[in-house]
Amino acid sequence: MIRVSGVILPPNKHIGIALRSIFGIGRTRALQICQAVGVEPSVKVSEIKEETANMIQKVVSEFEVEGDLRRRIAMNIKRLRDIKCYRGLRHRMGLPVRGQRTRTNARTRKGKKRSKGGTSGLSSAAKAA
Repeated sequence: MIRVSGVILPPNKHIGIALRSIFGIGRTRALQICQAVGVEPSVKVSEIKEETANMIQKVVSEFEVEGDLRRRIAMNIKRLRDIKCYRGLRHRMGLPVRGQRTRTNARTRKGKKRSKGGTSGLSSAAKAA
């Protein structure tokens, strides 16, 4: 079991893939880390020795990952909301921030569809009674 930046890497995956489970490390950075440590990206996490794991931990600690990165992103969004710029207002309303259309699509940001007005399926005769 290898723990890097507070994240336990899955032992059955290749190290090049397992490093991506750390927030802030993607494909390119994972390959850079493997190259810096001198380990092949196709080696399984369970086959990595303790000293190699320590070297990986040392290289990853040079980057801003996990909690620090999440905190910085949250502070950036909070700043946008506080100065009430367009992007901040979009974040506050829960709408797409980067200019995407909202007439159709945008369901991920807007959430579950809510019906406006209309009836709830009852006929007008049933309402009168």
